[in-house]
Amino acid sequence: MVVVVDPDVCVLCGLCTAVCPPNAMELTPTQLRVLPNCTDCGWCVPYCPVGAISGGRPVPLRVRPKTGPS
Repeated sequence: MVVVVDPDVCVLCGLCTAVCPPNAMELTPTQLRVLPNCTDCGWCVPYCPVGAISGGRPVPLRVRPKTGPS
């Protein structure tokens, strides 16, 4: 599934650009673009605070292991 950004919802915060493994998100002062080198991995989707990004492969929830006494 292709990663898509809804420009009417995106607030241009840039969180997705920080987590994108192939660096395939380009943030300008007026828009967020998905670049051709996007692998549709989906890592950006759960980081969008307003739900402007959709698509990609489902990213499994990673739970941090407990430390200390149980």
